[in-house]
Formats: sequence, structure tokens, C-alpha cells
Amino acid sequence: MTTYPLIQVDAFTDCPLGGNPCAVLFDTEDLTDDEMLSIAREMNLSETAFIRKTAKGNYAARYFTPAEEIPFAGHPTIATVSALIDSQRIALVGDYSTITLEVKIGSIQVEIYATRGVVKQITMTQHKPEFLSMMDPQDVIAVFGLELAHLIPNVPIQVVSTGTPQLMVPLRDLAALARINLDIPAYFKLRAAAHFFSPHLFCLQGATPAGNTFARHFGVPPDTPEDPFTGSATGGMAAYLWRYGLIDSPRFISEQGHWMHRPGQAQVEIIGSREDIQAVKVGGNAVVVLRGELVI
Repeated sequence: MTTYPLIQVDAFTDCPLGGNPCAVLFDTEDLTDDEMLSIAREMNLSETAFIRKTAKGNYAARYFTPAEEIPFAGHPTIATVSALIDSQRIALVGDYSTITLEVKIGSIQVEIYATRGVVKQITMTQHKPEFLSMMDPQDVIAVFGLELAHLIPNVPIQVVSTGTPQLMVPLRDLAALARINLDIPAYFKLRAAAHFFSPHLFCLQGATPAGNTFARHFGVPPDTPEDPFTGSATGGMAAYLWRYGLIDSPRFISEQGHWMHRPGQAQVEIIGSREDIQAVKVGGNAVVVLRGELVI
């Protein structure tokens, strides 16, 4: 029998039971890929993070959905750093600290902002965005029960990656987002035929007056049908919006999850010109909701 320390964190929220939950397990060096996938199925969350120390004494993380491993994910990165702080595995240094987290795609730089020892925001710098394949709108939009008129015109449906390739689908408004009715067999065919991990559908309206964008994100049904908040796709969306001139400022507030009763919010900053985006910063708060151990 082996035990693994476990902390569950709600990421991209400052309210318990909001945002996106992630289970973070420590001391997982001895777990196999199959065992990590089985544990992720047991946790039954969008992602579960498995943390181990590197040879250099840093921390490395691997992220699994209940269906498969994902090379990079945003809310588990925020949750992992929050759990490292909560478990006193890393210490805050004044009101500003940094940590390098090793994930499958390489190193991720994470900034920690605090006030008198209380964390206020955790911000990750995602990798330089890659603008990948474009897809025919006719092949995509019906999968979500929508029509061409629901799309923002004159911009592509395109796969963008800041670590994980995700399909960017820009919609006209909140009403279009609310109309989504996923055709699951058609979605599986689309995902099998194209080179993306998951689709991100969004509009240039917030769910609240504070938001500048609102999004819905779909995983792999039935394991992860819809994601409450998707930090990696928020980075890809930001790069997409900036590159195609859909936003005027490189800083904005992204919202997601409100219609799932798990409201989440991120502070987003794009680094670089529209023609040469260097990186995207995505930050938010996190709340620990559970501490314990997994026994297997």
C-alpha cells in the first residue's frame, strides 16, 4: 500500500467551488503512465497534476485528463503552484516570487504576487504561440449546432498552440455561445481528422461587466465534456485575438465557466507585436479546497 499527499485546488477563482478544480499529487516519481491515467479517472476532474522533483531540485509536473495525457495545461499549472505554496514546498519571497515549473513541453515561468503573505495572483508565461492549420468553417460549425452566421466574419477558424494545439472558433456574441449543441459523433470525427487537442469557442463579450471575453471549451466526452476554465486555451485565444486585430489592448480579462456554475476569471497580457507575438501571460487566483492523501 502506498500513499501520496494530495491537495485539490480551484484555479482561476478566489471563491471555493468556483473556477476549475484540479487534484495535485506529490511524490509521484514511482507512478507509471497507466497508473497516473487510472488516478486521473478516479479523480474525475478536467485534469490531475502529478508532481515530482527534478535532478536539479526544481519541480516537474505531468498533467492527465481522464482520457489521456496533455502536454501543457493552464489551470493545473496555477493549481500546482498554489499547492506547492500551501504545502510549504516552496516559500514566498516578499510580495513577488518566481518559480520554474518543468512540464512536458519544457520550462514554464510562473510569477507569484502576494500581499502580506497572502497570494493574490499566480501568473504563467506561456510559450511563443504557433499559428497552425486553418479549417473550413463548414466542416467545423455544424459540429457545434451552429451556422456560419454565428461566426465573426473575415477571420479564420485556426489551430493555435502556446503548448497545446487548440482550435479557435470566434463567435459573434454570447447568444451564439449559448446556442452550442455538441454533436458528439461528429465531434469525434472532426478531432480525429484534424490536429488539435480541444476546441475553444469564444466571443468579445464578458459574462459579467468585468469581462472582455467569454468562452466555452470542450474536452473528450464522456470523460471531460466541458471545461470550466481553460488557461492554456485562453493564452491561444489571446494570441489569436491580438494577431487578427479583434482586440485593441494587449491586456484584458477573460471569463469562462459561469454557465456551469463555476465562474472563472483570468488576467491576460500579450507580449509582442501583432506580427510577432513572443509570449502570453495568463494569471489568476486559486483556492485550496481539500487536503489529504491518496491510498493505493
